[in-house]
Amino acid sequence: MPAPQKTTRRCLLVTSAALLSVSLTAPAALAAPATPGTSPSATPPAQMSTVGGARLGLPGTQADLANGAPVLPKGITARSWIVADAESGEVLAAHNAHWRLPPASTLKMLFADTVLPKFPKTQTYKVDPADLAGVGAGSSLVGIKENETYTVHDLWLGVFLRSGNDAVHVLSAMNDGVERTVEDMNAHAQELQALDTHVVSPDGYDAKGQVSSAYDLTLIARSGLQKKDFREYCSTVRAPFPGETKKNKKGKTTRGSFEIQNTNRLLSGDYDISVYQGIAGVKNGYTTNAGNTFTGVAERDGRVLLVTVMNPEKKEHNEAYKETAKLFDWGFAAAGKVRPVGELVPPKSAAGAKGRPGATPSAGQAGGGSSSKPVASASVRSGSSGAGTALGIAGGALVLFAAAAFLVNRRWPLPDLVRRRSRP
Repeated sequence: MPAPQKTTRRCLLVTSAALLSVSLTAPAALAAPATPGTSPSATPPAQMSTVGGARLGLPGTQADLANGAPVLPKGITARSWIVADAESGEVLAAHNAHWRLPPASTLKMLFADTVLPKFPKTQTYKVDPADLAGVGAGSSLVGIKENETYTVHDLWLGVFLRSGNDAVHVLSAMNDGVERTVEDMNAHAQELQALDTHVVSPDGYDAKGQVSSAYDLTLIARSGLQKKDFREYCSTVRAPFPGETKKNKKGKTTRGSFEIQNTNRLLSGDYDISVYQGIAGVKNGYTTNAGNTFTGVAERDGRVLLVTVMNPEKKEHNEAYKETAKLFDWGFAAAGKVRPVGELVPPKSAAGAKGRPGATPSAGQAGGGSSSKPVASASVRSGSSGAGTALGIAGGALVLFAAAAFLVNRRWPLPDLVRRRSRP
């Protein structure tokens, strides 16, 4: 959509929201997912959730290329991926978007979105040995020490930069324990309509029944990125972290620090991959069961995109980041030239009326009813039909009001840090 039209549309939506005097209720939620085993299936289910649109529930690649749109990039081997406009919520293309897969440490985005608002960053906490007792063997760690005191700010840097499971467990202890934190995360996932997600361990460590999807991780990232502190932490490249308190030979107590670096290679770079222009977060992950997972956000020429990639079959070094970069490149080139195949739905508290495009289906429609029956293993269409454009304005004033309520209640701020990182 050209910039003047986009601005006009936003103004209209916000104006409409101001006139809205009725309460919009969320449609019925999908039933809780069945608990799968720890080993994901080799192929996606024939029927998946249709949250965000019927096409997102189909297996295979979903894209609707209009005339002049670039073809999808070659060499994308991820089991599941999605490209979405972070601001409008339009899904530009997707592949097995609702396939429930192990999320690894990308689940820490949900942990942060749930727990981060509860504690001021200046609050301090002394680590009890029991706080670290549940950290899984082989976990990624930032290096937290028992009986040392850390600020909440320190702990969140440990979560985002080093993906520290030790930092997650300390923050969980502050939040009345791991069990309570898991309950909070599952409840928040339901609020976000991330209905593919089931949390067992708050740090993303492999656990039976712990799943999410590319669609859900993108929803979660979009919610988190509306929080200033979340944006700060996920965009930080390197930072000092408190070390262990020691006594020197004279008996004087000192506590130094050491540098930690963000393990998001599109943000920090590596020997075989450059920092991606415009990147501003979000979170990476890896476990033996999940493979490599990654959700990223980037801005270019005023447009903000979210890309999630889960478990590339190609096992080359930094493959998840390389495939994400290809999808970002395609998304920026394709934006405005493709018809969306779905949308990122708003949270329940800001959801529109039942029946609007992309709204959560009723229980009878969940998982693929007659309207979402898979017709092929892949669906990539091209043409000049205006149906995709019409979708954005179909449904009359009720749709307009619903979208406006979402913008007012879940406003997407375009952070300065994104613009700074997009400059050469």
